[in-house]
Amino acid sequence: ALAVAIRELEPTHRPNLRNTEPVVNIGPYPSWSDPSRIVSLDPWGHVVASVFKDEIEKDGIDIRPTIAITKAHMQLAEIEKLVADGEVQVDGKVVLGKGGHLAVTKGAVEPVWYLPGIATRFGVDEGTLRRALFEDTGGMYPELITRPDLKIFLPPIGGLSIYIFGNPAHLSSPNHSLTVRVHDECNGSDVFGSDICTCRPYLIYGIVECIREAQRGGVGLIVYFRKEGRALGEVTKYLVYNARKRAEGGDTAAKYFERTENVAGVKDMRFQATMPDVLHWLGVTKIDRMISMSNMKYDAIVASGIPIIQRIPIPEHMLPPDAKVEIDAKIAAGYFTDTQVPLDLEATKGRTWDDIQH
Repeated sequence: ALAVAIRELEPTHRPNLRNTEPVVNIGPYPSWSDPSRIVSLDPWGHVVASVFKDEIEKDGIDIRPTIAITKAHMQLAEIEKLVADGEVQVDGKVVLGKGGHLAVTKGAVEPVWYLPGIATRFGVDEGTLRRALFEDTGGMYPELITRPDLKIFLPPIGGLSIYIFGNPAHLSSPNHSLTVRVHDECNGSDVFGSDICTCRPYLIYGIVECIREAQRGGVGLIVYFRKEGRALGEVTKYLVYNARKRAEGGDTAAKYFERTENVAGVKDMRFQATMPDVLHWLGVTKIDRMISMSNMKYDAIVASGIPIIQRIPIPEHMLPPDAKVEIDAKIAAGYFTDTQVPLDLEATKGRTWDDIQH
């Protein structure tokens, strides 16, 4: 809209989708036509140029992809070091050389909500959902109220990315092992290396395990959701950081979730109910190794009909110096662990801003 307003974009522009088709075939799978499995994305969103070819070319209807799938090479400093140390092996297929370059298939998915299905998934009636969406977006979408016949909503929220290590066809195969990490965005750690949480170390660990799975003949999958700050946003997250570090008695695991609730009203707004949709879109029917400690993600995936065989926590040696507060609080709240549950959360205390000792 801004580009149109400043006359940088013609409002009648139609995308030329020639040569934009996916680099690998995904689906269709039975889950695509099961209204209980996929409600938050368009399973045909990556193939609109072919599926709706006549509607686009003959009828002039503007139908655009909401999913794109491509191939890429990745390079991460941590992987390069692991290769140099002999912890990750070069195979020429997944790990391409001593520099740690990785061959991946990756995709981007934008949210497309089927409102009756979203309402059912969250256990509310559709009218209540529509009213809340209308009111809490500042009334930007009056059709939510005035057009109940329109069942599709494109929410103004972030989407997700997928990174596949190994043969994408194996994702839906019951005869191949699958390792998965479902990761929610954390700009401070994932990109800039903040040591107050476990996010980047756990993401790197998930990538390493996906590489090893692919090299064993299976397939690895990273799903990266744009849910910054537990979907509360980075401003809220930084306000909470301030409240934690300025708290009387210090930044303790006992008060970890309370600090967020004081600012945001809830401790977590990711609400994992729609998270498994992307797994069903990919044809996943079981997960052999889940690189996650989250009870919410585990419960959502299993409740959607996908069994998880093994859960893998982050290794203790990968915990950043100031992240013990977070991990102890989460374990005490129900996160999976294969070690002892912390008993004295008051004793787990983070460093102060001025503490430079790690």
